[in-house]
Amino acid sequence: MTDENACLTTQLSLYQDWLELRSGAKFADYESLWRWSITDLEGFWGSLWEYFDLHSPRPFQRVLAEPVMPGARWFEGAQVNYAGQVLRHAASAHQAGRPAIVFGGEGRELAELSWPELARRVAAVASWLEEIGVQPGDRVAAYLPNIPETIIAFLATASVGAVWSVCSPEMGPVSVLDRLRQIAPKVLFACQGYRYGGREHDRREVVRTLVAELPSVTDVVLVPGAPGMALDPESIGTGPRIASLAQISTGEPRAGWEPRWVAFDHPLWIVYSSGTTGMPKPIVHGHGGVILEALKLGVLQNDIGPEDRFLWYATTGWIMWNCQVGGLLGGTTICIYDGNPGWPDWTSLWRFVGAAGVTFFGAGAAYYAACSKAGIEPTEVADLSRLRALGATGSPLSIECYEWGYRHVRPDIWWCVISGGTDFAGAFIGGNRALPVVPGEMQCRCLGAAVAAWSDDGQELIDEVGELVCTQPMPSMPLYLWGDADGERYRQSYFEMFPGVWRHGDWIRITRDGGAIIYGRSDTTINRFGIRMGTAEIYRAVEALPEVLDSLVVDLEYLGRESYMPLFVVLRDGASLTAPEPTGNQGQAPDLAARIKAEIRAALSARHVPDEIFQVPEIPRTMSGKKLELPIRRLLLGEPPEKVLNRDAMGNPASLEWFIRFARTRAGAK
Repeated sequence: MTDENACLTTQLSLYQDWLELRSGAKFADYESLWRWSITDLEGFWGSLWEYFDLHSPRPFQRVLAEPVMPGARWFEGAQVNYAGQVLRHAASAHQAGRPAIVFGGEGRELAELSWPELARRVAAVASWLEEIGVQPGDRVAAYLPNIPETIIAFLATASVGAVWSVCSPEMGPVSVLDRLRQIAPKVLFACQGYRYGGREHDRREVVRTLVAELPSVTDVVLVPGAPGMALDPESIGTGPRIASLAQISTGEPRAGWEPRWVAFDHPLWIVYSSGTTGMPKPIVHGHGGVILEALKLGVLQNDIGPEDRFLWYATTGWIMWNCQVGGLLGGTTICIYDGNPGWPDWTSLWRFVGAAGVTFFGAGAAYYAACSKAGIEPTEVADLSRLRALGATGSPLSIECYEWGYRHVRPDIWWCVISGGTDFAGAFIGGNRALPVVPGEMQCRCLGAAVAAWSDDGQELIDEVGELVCTQPMPSMPLYLWGDADGERYRQSYFEMFPGVWRHGDWIRITRDGGAIIYGRSDTTINRFGIRMGTAEIYRAVEALPEVLDSLVVDLEYLGRESYMPLFVVLRDGASLTAPEPTGNQGQAPDLAARIKAEIRAALSARHVPDEIFQVPEIPRTMSGKKLELPIRRLLLGEPPEKVLNRDAMGNPASLEWFIRFARTRAGAK
């Protein structure tokens, strides 16, 4: 990018012009604006409320009553509603002729849903939820793919003050139940199948299991996961009432229906951590905080306005699905694609981008790497004349991917690479269309995000790799973790290393020019192709096999290279990874390695099948019996053994020798 970008009119520059006129302040550059945004928290977040013209039937007392973490209290007294903020655009003359949602995917023709039709369907489903007795605070869960019906169900849930939680249908019953059992949903929206990779995947048995194992569910709403898929209510069994979303959403809304006003910090949805050290954490975010963060990120940092068409390819199990839906808050048309982006080849999603007229297209970094390695030239297969920005997240984006985009998408494409998290439903690091793009770096710290790199002793680092921390509260940080009555699990998750300061779990370097580079996780979260999964969930699947005594998995994220996830297993005496299952027909039975992979694929997700499986004598553990995942990860990433752990603190220090030899072998092979 050139200096000409400094003169661009962007959504961010329009906000800055408005802010300077309103306040009389002058900001020489983005850095000075960012500094103000993290210093005057009330001034900044209050300006967003005013700039985006948020509504409340009564005034709030003050912007920030308690500037501490955790426990900050934002906009006390205000009342909002996420769905209400979305649906106000349905009545806007400015949106006339513009669709709310453009959708397509495997087996789906390109289609549109207008703003008025979206509002009508949401009102119909919301009215039905109220009729069956759903109250504010009740949980409504979903097991659905990335289709318009999922968005309608979510907005209807939010509109009545109930709390939404969704799992992707590619997830197996173990992972879904680990999440939904914790929150005891009253209603379950579910598909009994979905299409992915050219195949229809039958999920009737999974849905039957979910209903049987979730006694809190009183009503099940069936949704076709793909066109032409028949519904099979009888397969669910007896118990809850069963309805069809197609019938509900075409019914008449209650006369005079409107979204319910709720407190600024009323729970909106529950999303989940990876479950690294046990059950996934159910993270609760509030209506108001999510509205402000989504508008700030989408409009100001991503430069997306009402005239744009915004696509971020995601499954419903990734926080980027929430980010995608958040585009509706600003009146933007969102474009959603359901299916495998690489089937039948890596041009499929690019063809959708062109046909839908997408202006901002985001995806996981791994997607762009796959396209680059496959030799895809998007402009040869699609009309991308409207596309002006590419977004990336999920893992570090290599320099080669930046260059591929310039060569094969357009020379002046804006790479808007962001980094944030499920934990606070937003981004810490993001884009600014008026700033230069340096391949391999993210452009800037987002407004309102007091992000820094810290050493282990809490010293700020510049141009050095350190722990990513956030030193000031943000409205979208979790209200609490569901079921964490005393807040202890919340504090341990984010504030144990640096009390009063959010520690995110990434390695980051802040450059002297204000850019940022993420070097992967500093904890042991598995993050495969943008889908987060905890090691504990993998262990539960693997160690259920009788031959497996113990296991350890690490996800090795390399800057500029594909991640590599090996699984290490300790087997019973006489067992072997290559020995077939003793079924009496050994010529056809799968070997143990294949069965381990199949177990992970069935219980969790195909994305979390390990790249390789190795048999080891022992899994390294602490004296208290905890698996030493992070030290082994750091060892395999190339750090010296003496720097990653203290053998005296190990319960079985001899177990380390196998991993040291393995690390040396891998290092020598590169």
